[in-house]
Amino acid sequence: MFPIIGYLVAIGGILGGYLGAGGHIGILIQPFEVLIILGGALGGFVVANSPKVLKAALSGVGQVFKSSKYNKDFYLETLTLLNKIFYKIRQNGLLSIESDIERPENSEVFKVAPRVLADHHATEFITDYLRLMASGSLDVHQIENLMDIDIETHHEEGYEPIAALARLADGLPAFGIVAAVMGVVHTMESLDQPQNVLGGLIAAALVGTFLGILIAYAFVAPLTGNLQQKLDESTKYYQSIKAALIASINGYAPPTAVEFGRKVIFSRDRPGFEELEQHLKANK
Repeated sequence: MFPIIGYLVAIGGILGGYLGAGGHIGILIQPFEVLIILGGALGGFVVANSPKVLKAALSGVGQVFKSSKYNKDFYLETLTLLNKIFYKIRQNGLLSIESDIERPENSEVFKVAPRVLADHHATEFITDYLRLMASGSLDVHQIENLMDIDIETHHEEGYEPIAALARLADGLPAFGIVAAVMGVVHTMESLDQPQNVLGGLIAAALVGTFLGILIAYAFVAPLTGNLQQKLDESTKYYQSIKAALIASINGYAPPTAVEFGRKVIFSRDRPGFEELEQHLKANK
């Protein structure tokens, strides 16, 4: 909703100022200029990126128009799940969670967190490191280092479509200039036309530059900022899980280990101490 509002405000402000100054909307409607700009930019976009990155970029654009799932309720659900896992380990040992981590979709423990269970990457992250903890083959420092590498890889992978869209935004003004130059070429070959016709051709050519800049900085570039924020929220989520798991490995009691995870969360999404405590009691 907010991206749509932002786009409407941008278009309204730009067109409102233009029309208020006495401009005419008709001259801005230049479909062939748009074809040159978008055709050239999209062609270059396809050449510059692998199919995987193209698919991720298209998926990311769709995510911009959805609200973030990394909110307080999602964190409460995740921390509650971790708390139940830690209590089960503390009471029955690491081997007691073997069936939970091998088949989380059938686990009574994981059923308290349906949104986490629906997130394949989150479920895999939790179960993979619980499996390593249960194996006893790695010490806490090795597991923590592996988590850092895993999270860094997740962040780098998530940044690829953002970088691709940023390059697209950087190139759009140049394609606007291409459209403008081609419009000038067309004007130069029409010098035998009346002055009012030439004026219209020059205006149409300049619209190409305008559209290239407008699409780049009012539409595409803001997408990269939004996606970067969503990526940062996703990375912070995994850092929160990591903090709780490492605290549990170090022998902290389940409520304390969960508190380690809570403190990592961005303040705008972080549940309060008492709020989390009450939620954990209600879901024991």
